[in-house]
Amino acid sequence: MKVKNILIAQPEPANSPYSEIISKYGVKIDFFPFFRIEPLPAKDFRSQRINILDYTAIVFTSKAAIDAFFKLAEELRISIPETMKYFCATEAIALYLQKHIVYRKRKIFFGNGPLSSIIDAIGSKHKGEKFLLALTENCSADLNKLFEKAKLDFSSAVFVRPVNTDISNLDLSGYQLIVFYSPGDIKSLLSTYPDYKQDENTMFATYGPATAKELSNAGLKSIITAPTPEMPSIAKALDIYLGNNK
Repeated sequence: MKVKNILIAQPEPANSPYSEIISKYGVKIDFFPFFRIEPLPAKDFRSQRINILDYTAIVFTSKAAIDAFFKLAEELRISIPETMKYFCATEAIALYLQKHIVYRKRKIFFGNGPLSSIIDAIGSKHKGEKFLLALTENCSADLNKLFEKAKLDFSSAVFVRPVNTDISNLDLSGYQLIVFYSPGDIKSLLSTYPDYKQDENTMFATYGPATAKELSNAGLKSIITAPTPEMPSIAKALDIYLGNNK
C-alpha cells in the first residue's frame, strides 16, 4: 500500500528524526499523543500506605515518575535523605534527576533501556538496599517480577497515571499508517472507539514488545514491529518500509 499520511501517537520530538523521512519520501507526518501522564494526587498516594522514608533506594523508569516523586515529597513535607540511592532504566532518565538533586555518581545508577538492565545495575553491590519502585498505574507487573526473581527487598507504589486524550476529532481514516509507542496508545484508541476494527486501508506500527502485545490482544495487526537489530527505532523502520514500498 502506498503511504502518504502517517500518524504518530506521540508529541512531536525536538530535533525530529522524521524530517529527513518527510523530505525523502514526500509523506506527511502528524503527531498527536493519545494519552498524557499525570502525577498521582497526594490523597491517592497515601491510600497505598507507603512511607518513602522506609526505603534506601528508589527505582525510576520514566522522567514523569521522577517529577511526580519529588512533587509528592514536597507536598507531604518529606525531606529525602542525602543517603538515598537512585536506580534508573537509562542514563537519560538518570541525568534528569539533576532537575531535583545534585547528581552524584556514588548514589545514582542506571541501565541501558530494558527493565532487566536495572537489575544488572543493582548487581551484588547494592542488593542489600530496600527498594521502592516508582511506577505508572497498571504498569507494575514486569518490573515486580524481575525484582521478585532477583530476590530483592522491595515494594512498589504508583506515582503517575495515564489519562486518555480525546481523540474523537481525529480522522483516523485519513492515515494509511498509525504508529503506537505504548500500550496506553492502544488503550486510548479502544476507549474512544470500543468497537474499532482495522480495515484494509489502515496499517499499524508498534515500538516495544508490550505495545505489540497490546495491539495483538486488541485483534489488530502490525506491519512494523521495532526495535530490532535492523530497525532500532521507528524512524529507521519507516525509512526501510517506505524505501521498499515506493
